[in-house]
Amino acid sequence: MWPNPDHRAGRGPQNYKPRSRPKPRRRFPPEVLSDEEVRALLAACGGSTTGIRNQALLAMLYRGGLRIREALSLWPKDLDLANGAVRVLHAKGGKSRTNGLDPGAVAFVERWLAARQRWSVKGTHPVFCTRTGAAMTDGYVRRLLPALAQLAGIHKRVHAHGFRHTHAAQLRTEGVDIGIISKQLGHQSIATTARYLDHLAPVAVLEVIRQRPWVMER
Repeated sequence: MWPNPDHRAGRGPQNYKPRSRPKPRRRFPPEVLSDEEVRALLAACGGSTTGIRNQALLAMLYRGGLRIREALSLWPKDLDLANGAVRVLHAKGGKSRTNGLDPGAVAFVERWLAARQRWSVKGTHPVFCTRTGAAMTDGYVRRLLPALAQLAGIHKRVHAHGFRHTHAAQLRTEGVDIGIISKQLGHQSIATTARYLDHLAPVAVLEVIRQRPWVMER
């Protein structure tokens, strides 16, 4: 029997039209940034208190491999900078993990934690907060990064997840074990990480093709 709501609306099987599915959003291929491009983005942040905060956030994304919402959900108690450890309590799927952070990135975060005291915010406020202690929004970051890219003269798409792509690609290029990369990214399985890396940095393919000889005839 045709559902009652359609009968009440004066509809029937002969008049039924299936709802059209919305078109999926266009997905662009990931664009990995170079270290020089990231340095240019950091420089474009400037030296104000807000700029120091934004530098620390970019360093956390670039060298820690966090998703943007994971980074914006951090609290001071989640940071163990002496040991280069960042505790992610609100990871994808409701899971938690601990990410590593190198000394260079730690220096940016430490500089921000010292600078944020000018705003009189406390440990009960998020690490990456506004002048009033409110959490930064991912919408702010989405608007910030293209503006920084323009200032830095970078023509690639610059977005928060691109720093995570860059982090993963660099770790693979450096020969880091895939199991370590998988844990750092918070993937549930190494197979997921392998697919992720092959999409970002097909090292094996590039290595084989790069070694092919081609002698031009004169």
